[in-house]
Parts: sequence; structure tokens; C-alpha cells
Amino acid sequence: MRKIYLPLTEEIRESLRAGEEVLLSGKMYTARDAAHKRLYEAIKKHKKLPLDLTDNVIYYCGPTPAKPGAPVGSCGPTTAKRMDGFTPALLASGLAGMIGKGRRSEEVKKAIKRYKAVYLVAVGGAGAYFASKIKKANILAYKELGPEAIYELWVENFPAIVAIDSRGQSIIKE
Repeated sequence: MRKIYLPLTEEIRESLRAGEEVLLSGKMYTARDAAHKRLYEAIKKHKKLPLDLTDNVIYYCGPTPAKPGAPVGSCGPTTAKRMDGFTPALLASGLAGMIGKGRRSEEVKKAIKRYKAVYLVAVGGAGAYFASKIKKANILAYKELGPEAIYELWVENFPAIVAIDSRGQSIIKE
């Protein structure tokens, strides 16, 4: 497995290949449906976003409440397709990578290639395991959304697979 230290620069993105297994370390963010809708609306209204998307990664998940001494509870990936309507605008605003599970729309695949981004997949049902890779978590924005708030996560050796690389090559079979 290849170790990647975030942020996910263009040089790193262009070196990744579909099917490659990676271990991510550094800072990334969470965002699900409700947060994506708010980010999208802010972009369309030319408002300042609560985070800088440039070279950053969004993990499609909503952490469950943390047990004492843990930064988060279970933290598994959610289905990426639900974010597809918002994704091209986020990629155009600098988002470098996304982590989720499942297929992406043709529009998103084209946007990934256009903006030289990557889509990574994480194994569904492994939320407790992924939580063990999260060393620190803070709510960054939209606290009122509960688990769908945007969290800033500090991860160490978070495993993922490159599903769609910056050239548009994909491991996902239709």
C-alpha cells in the first residue's frame, strides 16, 4: 500500500492509478448530503465556504457519537452517488478527492477527469475499523446537522482504494 500524506496535491493525484491501494495520513473533512447541499448553495451564491476545498479530501460519512476517550464513534463510508448533483461544483472549487462507496454518475466521472481529482472507495461495514484510524476530530461547520455536520478529521494510515483516477480510469464495473 502506498502512503499518502495529505493534502492531496495535483502532483500526487496525477501519480495515482485506478486500483491502487493507499494509506492516507493528515487532515481531511467529512460531509454528507445536507452539508453538500449547503456548500453547493454557498458556491452558487459566491459566498465564502467554511473550509478551503483546495487540494483537500472529503470523506462521505457521518460519524456516530464518540465513546469516552475516542475522537469519534463508528465512521464508515456512505453511498457517493447521493452527492453527485453537488460534486462537479465542489471539484470546480478545488476539491481534490472524495472517499465513499459505490458508483459515480457520468457527469461526476467527467468532472473528476476535468479537474484532475480522484475518487477513492472505502469498504462498507467497516466503520469501527475506520474510526480507529481517526486520531482527532472537530466539528468545523453546520453543527446543527448533527452527524451530517462537517468534521475536520486527522487520520493516520486510513485505507482506501483509488476507484477513479485523475485520467478518468475506473475500477468500477457498470
